[in-house]
Amino acid sequence: MRHERPKILLTGFLLCIAFHLEAQEVRTLTLKEAIELGIKNSKQLQLSKARIDEAVAATTEATQRRLPDASVSANYLRFSNAKVSSYAKDSTAIAPLGINQVIYGTATVSLPIFSGFKIRFGIESARYLEKAATLDADNDKQEVILNTIGAYVNLYKANIAAKLVEENLLQSRQRDTDFANLERNGLLARNDMLTAQLQTSQFELGLLDAQNQIQLAQVNMNLMLGLPESTKLTLDSASLQAPGAVRTIEEYEQVAEQNRYDVKALYNRRKAADAAIAAAKGEYYPSVGISGGYMAADLPKFITITNAFNAGVGVKYSLSSLWKTDAKVQQAKARERQVEASEAMLRDDIHLAINRAYEDYLSGLKKIEVLNKEVDVSTENYRISQNKYNNSLLTLTDLLGADVAQLRAKLNLTLAKADAYMSYQTLLQKSGLLDDQTISK
Repeated sequence: MRHERPKILLTGFLLCIAFHLEAQEVRTLTLKEAIELGIKNSKQLQLSKARIDEAVAATTEATQRRLPDASVSANYLRFSNAKVSSYAKDSTAIAPLGINQVIYGTATVSLPIFSGFKIRFGIESARYLEKAATLDADNDKQEVILNTIGAYVNLYKANIAAKLVEENLLQSRQRDTDFANLERNGLLARNDMLTAQLQTSQFELGLLDAQNQIQLAQVNMNLMLGLPESTKLTLDSASLQAPGAVRTIEEYEQVAEQNRYDVKALYNRRKAADAAIAAAKGEYYPSVGISGGYMAADLPKFITITNAFNAGVGVKYSLSSLWKTDAKVQQAKARERQVEASEAMLRDDIHLAINRAYEDYLSGLKKIEVLNKEVDVSTENYRISQNKYNNSLLTLTDLLGADVAQLRAKLNLTLAKADAYMSYQTLLQKSGLLDDQTISK
């Protein structure tokens, strides 16, 4: 019986490990699949959709102002000791009537014919703002795509860094084993063995940091894509291939003027501001409308009215508009100037962002070229250093330094390639060319 309990505990422990491994879903994810999930589950795009719905409703409300207004009312009044007198044409008084209640009802329909163009330009302004909201959503979509690519690249970089450190750690541990055997046989100074083990410890700490970065990058990616936090993602590095040739900066700037959704949105907001100015000026004009209605009333013991239909034309003009409307017009013009200033600022920002992304990408290509040579040199240098050390022509410190230099060169090259890809995608986004359909599968 004393042997049964440890077996039960061991079985339970193994079952817990199996359950944990099963619960942690492993998913292979291409960049295109990540972008599709990012767009589908983006909270930013959900907010943009709500703003579009609000703008559509505002346009519908503005359009409905053209429709007739209709109202129905009914009233019942009860009097206390009321005396109602009536006079004939000859001013002869009739005895007071004992009326103690009144019942009457009305139905009215009115239709605006002319409202100083306020309705017309109000509809026009609302339509421009609706289109601007849609363009804002398209711009947000490009931002979501770029952010998803950035998260994908960061996770890829973290994985590669951990992989390279792990490879060097395995090599360093094997060297520790070899050195330990040499030290036991008196063929290696103990100090050299401890120095090698110290570097192994540094690699172990580096691997822990890299694994922590992987975990954080993976959680960030899962939250962004709407996946369970514990999902382990396996990335497709073939998706991260940047092209070698690009257009000129001037071409990207010209394309941005035509393709950037935020530029188009501000253009529509400026048109909406123009329409808002015209709508505000409409306060200077009178309003004209037609109306029709029906009334029925009943005063018991006195009078009953039925079939009292009416129709007419009404003109309304507010004299206070002569001194109140100017402020409204000035406010509308000020909003238009704000939009114009925002357009100018946005264009400056676009030019600066395109130049920065363009230079980052070209610099990235040059870094890759230099780092390719550095990897070749550091690899050859480590091979030569190892031969020299084996022939007692080099100190262990120099050998370990060559090993670290080789690792650093490989790591920098991998990160530079990922950064260059990210710089190119940023250049596309700043130029208004980034689209989920352009990402390779």
